[in-house]
Amino acid sequence: GGRGVVAGPARDLLNRGRRSVSVDLKHPGGPGVVLRLAERADALVEGFRPGVAERLGIGPDVCLERNPRLVYGRMTGWGQEGPLAHSAGHDIDYIAVAGALHPIGAPDAPPPPPLNLVADFGGGGMLLAFGIAAALVERERSGRGQVIDAAMVDGAALLTTMFHGMLATGGWTDERSANLLDGGAPFYASYATADGGHVAVGALEPQFFAELVARTGIDFPPEAQYDATRWDELRKLLTAAFASMTRAEWAGILEGTDACVAAVLPLSEAPDHPHNAARQVFVEVAGVTQPAPAPRFSRTPGAIQGPPARPGEHTEQALADWGFAPGEIATLRAGGALG
Repeated sequence: GGRGVVAGPARDLLNRGRRSVSVDLKHPGGPGVVLRLAERADALVEGFRPGVAERLGIGPDVCLERNPRLVYGRMTGWGQEGPLAHSAGHDIDYIAVAGALHPIGAPDAPPPPPLNLVADFGGGGMLLAFGIAAALVERERSGRGQVIDAAMVDGAALLTTMFHGMLATGGWTDERSANLLDGGAPFYASYATADGGHVAVGALEPQFFAELVARTGIDFPPEAQYDATRWDELRKLLTAAFASMTRAEWAGILEGTDACVAAVLPLSEAPDHPHNAARQVFVEVAGVTQPAPAPRFSRTPGAIQGPPARPGEHTEQALADWGFAPGEIATLRAGGALG
């Protein structure tokens, strides 16, 4: 959708590691191509609004009839049913309804969008990938595939599970910036440095907080860490301390210690951080710096094969590899079923 428009196909990094086959699903011959592929596939993922895949002729019933072992993943914002199921939306809407947006940000300002990480990638893509992996494991026992309804609103809600537990025990409130992990606690927050940069402080445990106090040199009794009546005082002390030196100077003093402080790095600087460089967290492919695959497998390590595919780049080759005869591919191409 919008990704390729913004990035351009050659820079649409989410398409890396995939071969691209272009099929026109509104052409009479198009759905048959997808069904042929589904016959031999372990998993199929579709991201249409509910009912569209069925109307196009590639819905789960048809696919599972052809291949009962198929895992059919459905990715939507609102899910396959419910009052909002057919409405448009984006990440910010799903996290809003899930309760994941309201707790974020300053109390006197609207909550800022946490990019589109929480619903699109966390509650959506990551959980669908996990669901597919789980269904493939289950298939080894049952021999049967199944349909996965992965809704971003479900997944974003799931990510808030810990906070619902805290809310139920009085350990969390609906007030923004008044809680332990939302910026309310001065020892779990970001601070400006002398050069306009920032550092992130996450000294939650007493021994880490004691080290933070010692290394920043602030005048505050470590044992008063969780006395919320003194949090304003503590925040002022930390604000003044961090404002007295640059981000790099503070990183030199605090990074690598148990004070739990890290420089807040922009996207453009993160690849050059010594820790990221040592672990090769980022790699360069075809002139574009990008995150390396994660997590890391001991026996079958992941690697980026090359730059993102252009739409339809591998249509003929991939179809041939999946059992289509040269004549069939030529007929489909000539008839306009292939994009």
